[in-house]
Amino acid sequence: MQHKAGTIDYPDGITAIDTEYVRPMMDASHLIVNQGRAAFVDTGTSRSVPLLLEALTSRGLAPEDVEYVLVTHVHLDHAGGAGELMAALPRATAVLHPRGARHMADPARLIEGSIQVYGEELFRSLYGRIRPIPEDRIRTVRDGDTLELSGRTLEFLHTEGHARHHYCILDHGSRCIFAGDSFGLSYRELDTDKGEFIFPSTTPVQFDPEAAVATVDRLMAAEPAAIYLTHYSRVLDLPRLAGDLKTDIRAYADIALDAGEATDGALEEALRQYMYARLDAHGCDGDPHWRESIVGDDIRLNAQGLAVWLARRANSP
Repeated sequence: MQHKAGTIDYPDGITAIDTEYVRPMMDASHLIVNQGRAAFVDTGTSRSVPLLLEALTSRGLAPEDVEYVLVTHVHLDHAGGAGELMAALPRATAVLHPRGARHMADPARLIEGSIQVYGEELFRSLYGRIRPIPEDRIRTVRDGDTLELSGRTLEFLHTEGHARHHYCILDHGSRCIFAGDSFGLSYRELDTDKGEFIFPSTTPVQFDPEAAVATVDRLMAAEPAAIYLTHYSRVLDLPRLAGDLKTDIRAYADIALDAGEATDGALEEALRQYMYARLDAHGCDGDPHWRESIVGDDIRLNAQGLAVWLARRANSP
């Protein structure tokens, strides 16, 4: 098993591929291979596509062997390269949540919303071109639907909390779940002798703390042997991690409520203090510059997402 930027081969024909988004081992696409047929779970950006194709061919497979491109949700670190990848895979079907499919067929609104979050210059540097997927190559899946990958059953679970257009994949062949962002983020740099460190993703614009907690419970009810995250790949100590996630989701919501009418900067700083205290307790490196390089962007995006949730809550009847 290789543990460095590039690929990590796991049991049951599963490979994590570093998409080289922002920094090494931040964003993974997963390749599932079963009896000579393949599927990708999430894609990274358009610039990631050569890396995904290289991983495929290095395992003795051709683009024609890929049945599915499974997009857990259409945030661009997960789906930005889906159109470009589909163009290279002549037999593949893009599988999407019904609420996300239209954004892959016509990504104009998705691009516009992402520019609002990142700014145009950063958006262009991160994501480049977003290529549409022809509608006749898109399949939507309802909650509980299944697809077969050469006899291996993949079950789709609609999971709100992070985004309303999110699904997770229960892989019956490995008894594992591909969770996108619904089971949080767990960067390998934050692993210590206490194990894996995990925290929620509350990025704009659809964070819902109650739904996020319910999603964690639903995933755990499937009794998975492991969960594969887009950020970053396999985690195993699931009961502890699930408990940490639910505690954090509730704490994040409380931080936002306590911030109230305070500036966005105050909310971000309160979230940073909470995160740093958790990192201290986990035995992570205390250097603030190093910490900022690993979790700083997530803290900023999470603060934005919490602010949006707070405003939506204040305006709801």
